[in-house]
Amino acid sequence: MTEENPDRKHEYSSGQGFDDPYAEFDIDPPELDVDPSKVDPVDSRVVTDLLDRANTNADAVDAEELLDVGLNYVAINRYEQAVDTFQRVAQFTDDDALAQEGWVNKGAAHAELEEWDKAIGAYREALSIDDESEHAASAETNLAYALWESGDVSRALEHSERAVEIDDRFGQAWYNRGFFLAERGLSEDAVQCFDNAIRLGMRNSQILEEKARALEDMGEDERAEEVTAEAEELREDMEQQMVEEQVGQAPGGSPEGLRGEDPRPDPADDPRVDGDDPRGGPGGGGGPL
Repeated sequence: MTEENPDRKHEYSSGQGFDDPYAEFDIDPPELDVDPSKVDPVDSRVVTDLLDRANTNADAVDAEELLDVGLNYVAINRYEQAVDTFQRVAQFTDDDALAQEGWVNKGAAHAELEEWDKAIGAYREALSIDDESEHAASAETNLAYALWESGDVSRALEHSERAVEIDDRFGQAWYNRGFFLAERGLSEDAVQCFDNAIRLGMRNSQILEEKARALEDMGEDERAEEVTAEAEELREDMEQQMVEEQVGQAPGGSPEGLRGEDPRPDPADDPRVDGDDPRGGPGGGGGPL
């Protein structure tokens, strides 16, 4: 075995080295090459959404049919699935109006789950598309409702007023505005808003009870008692109607299925009015468009 000559000098190859800047190796598709500083590290949907866009041809997706699927999920109280479906409506359509409708309905589904921050985000996404469109008033009044639920009362009034400015024929917006004004002690203005909502067809026991409270605050006790009696009568009529509907769903009473007719107002009649809300407070946060 020979010993290495310490006097012998040999220059070893340093190789080709790396490009500058260094491009790391990975096996992910280019679609997943995102800036990590722009992605919420706790958002588990990021990769799923990216893969959807990468692997799904938007032209092959019927967004209107997908919207109907989401509404059907809402009808059977499967709100998590509805959220995902409405998200994909907004994602795969090139129609701004349909995308906005998807975002508003996504917010409504989040509201049903009492996920107020997510609902607020969805409504703001809808308004970022068009803040003057036919769906903007719904987005504004639902945003007001979600803000109120999350404790932001001051901005709730601001958005309820904006909803009335966009569509002064929107009964739910007038009701919400009246509720927030009453919360601030502006009872006379609140009564006018409630009357506007009632004239526009939003007549239910909840709005009458809120009007009665505002009248009491104004010192008009006699009118308040009359309105309270009217609200109670309306509530009793509604309860009787629900009992009759339940009796009609007894075995053999309805050939249409176990669930029968949905006792809630038909969204096709007035998609933005939800009827009585047993929780009290403003409305507009739970019903789909």
